[in-house]
Amino acid sequence: MKKLIRGIVDFRETVRPGYKDTFARLALGQRPDTLFIACSDSRVVPNLFASSDPGDLFVVRNVGNLIPPCGDQGHSASDESEAAAIEYALLNLPIAEIVVCGHSECSAMAALVEGRKKIQASNLKSWLRHGDKSLEQLNSGHSLPGQRERHNQLSQLNVLEQMEHLRTYPVVSKRLQEGTLRLHGWWFDIREADVYEYEAKENRFHLIDDDYARLLIERLE
Repeated sequence: MKKLIRGIVDFRETVRPGYKDTFARLALGQRPDTLFIACSDSRVVPNLFASSDPGDLFVVRNVGNLIPPCGDQGHSASDESEAAAIEYALLNLPIAEIVVCGHSECSAMAALVEGRKKIQASNLKSWLRHGDKSLEQLNSGHSLPGQRERHNQLSQLNVLEQMEHLRTYPVVSKRLQEGTLRLHGWWFDIREADVYEYEAKENRFHLIDDDYARLLIERLE
């Protein structure tokens, strides 16, 4: 807490002057174009590794970057917080992109690999059920190139599974069909501080370096 308090003072003295106009503008409303779904892990900092400014991202963070699938009646099967964020973002903000971002050394994925039944915390045990399908894929022998550790293999498979969960939401499905929304699967390598994007044609996560970034930007344009 002392570090946070000192950080606020430092922010006021060194950072705030350069951002006052930005926050004054944002006080009138937000217009992010990206819904960013990430893990609550303290080591995963989207605004840092994506070099984004306040107002650029509408961020949803939870344990394991999980998205409960939507039920047949257009309501979340459970855990309405994520569903509410998705609906709010797509119905009230100019969101054109959704990023689901997993990461290496994810404790949630490690817990799933070790067995959800072993988890003592009842709420955590229940919440992680939204990663069960990802684990089933891993246990059936499915994996993506480039990862050896099972928890990291699972983390990448989980990104793809949560993207499928997103597609079950009517508001997401409708926008995808209209061509006004795109889904992206990202994966953050903590040790190397590198970000990867899932490349469907190659069925792998591709490092976003200078060359690949240019290709991605060309696609967006």
